Formats: sequence, C-alpha cells, structure tokens
Amino acid sequence: MDAVRLIAAGRHALAQSGAAWDIVGEAWQAQALAQGIGSCLAVTGPPELRSEARGLGEAGGRGCGVLDRAALHGEGRAPEYPPRAAQLSEVSDVRQALLGLQALLGEVGIALVGVACGTDDETLYWQCIESIDAADESSDRVRAILRRMAVRERGSASGVA
Repeated sequence: MDAVRLIAAGRHALAQSGAAWDIVGEAWQAQALAQGIGSCLAVTGPPELRSEARGLGEAGGRGCGVLDRAALHGEGRAPEYPPRAAQLSEVSDVRQALLGLQALLGEVGIALVGVACGTDDETLYWQCIESIDAADESSDRVRAILRRMAVRERGSASGVA
C-alpha cells in the first residue's frame, strides 16, 4: 500500500482513539511508519536524500523501541497492534508522504501530551513523555528531508544540478 494511504489510515485511527493506551499504540504505529518510510526512501529514494532518509528510519526505529509493548497489551488495555507499516509497498509521492507523516507525528505528539497530562499512572505518563520525544525526533528528520528536497528543487529550477 502506498505511504500516503497508510498515513491517512494512521491519522484516522489516531482521531478515533479514545483510550489512553490506544493513543500510545497509535504513537507506536506512527513511529513504525516513519521507520518504514525512511528505510524505503533510503533504498529507493533520490540519492541526495538517502542519508537523511536513513536517519528517519533509524529515528522511527528508536521511537518504536521506547514503547513498552507489554504495557500496551496489558490487562484491560489495547489489543495486539499489527504494524500498519508492514503494508507499506511504495512511496509514490515523496513530498506528500513526508508532509502527511509530519502532520501525523505532530498529531501524535499533541494526543500524547493530553494523555500524559490526564493520567495518574506513572508507567503511562513516562511512556507518553518518551514517545513525545521520539515523535519530535522523527519529525525533525522529516523536516530535514523536506529542506533538502527544497534545496534540490531550487537548484534544479536555476539550472544547477
């Protein structure tokens, strides 16, 4: 499935999440998607973007690692989360995918702040704080790729390769 469609599905799922642990699960999904998109672009993307794309893949992987998967699946909490990113088959529109991913990561951060501020569960609180940091790092990587793309496009427009 194309990255843009997966991002849209992630944004919809996050918007539909009501329970705190569901929101944390969607944060994990967003990080897995960042990892998948970064890894895909590192292999198949424009050569001048591959280094930054590799960094996005690594940041997304670290973001997945900060979440305690056992806590996500604890008693009375979210069901097993198959990674939506496993369905990623292509990134046909790099700019749209990155803009969508940046929006998703921002929405994840806002949702996690809400959960962190509203919980008395210390485990959940720290999961949110670590996930906010991870989403911010992934978002920084997306911005770096978008800046590199803009520089490349300006160079192409002026006749400089």
